[in-house]
Amino acid sequence: QRGVVLAAIALVACHMFTSAFVAPNLGRIEAGRVESAVSMRAGGEYTGFVPDMQRRTLMNLVVVAATAVPTLVLLGAFAYYFYPNVGGGGGGATVCGDKTGNPVTLEGWKKTHRANDRELVQGLKGDPTWIITTEDGIKDFGVGAVCTHLGCTVPWNIAANRFCCPCHGSQYDENGKVVRGPAPLSLPLAHVSVVDGNI
Repeated sequence: QRGVVLAAIALVACHMFTSAFVAPNLGRIEAGRVESAVSMRAGGEYTGFVPDMQRRTLMNLVVVAATAVPTLVLLGAFAYYFYPNVGGGGGGATVCGDKTGNPVTLEGWKKTHRANDRELVQGLKGDPTWIITTEDGIKDFGVGAVCTHLGCTVPWNIAANRFCCPCHGSQYDENGKVVRGPAPLSLPLAHVSVVDGNI
């Protein structure tokens, strides 16, 4: 409904702007006035008739419409910047998924992982997240695997005992804190808990 109102306003504005390019009808020139230079050069009396006035009006409409569309798009984007989408709140817990999307259970995790093992799972919004194994289960946080430099997926380097980005050499410690650039920030952390046996 808002779009229809905006379209109607745009059409009215286009019509108003097209009339701005047409000379107003001032009526007949009074006899006492000096003739204009145009009528003197034409060699005849100026009657106010303009040939192809419909074509000129149409071209004025086309020019105004072609200018109004990008202007309205830019103004709409500018207005949208000041009225951001604030609907919805923080999301609830998301069950971690393995590489095929199946839920990851704590019991299954303990059977296949030793202390200090790390493996990627599908975390919040499907983003890759490292789950870190402890002696009695898992840590209460997961480390996001998306590099804060240019968005590469950061693997765990066992030899260096760090997360090392293969693209530009950023390095993060075992908890995701940046220790070497060019990454400007540490890796994001996500709270991890076990609910009904699922991570």
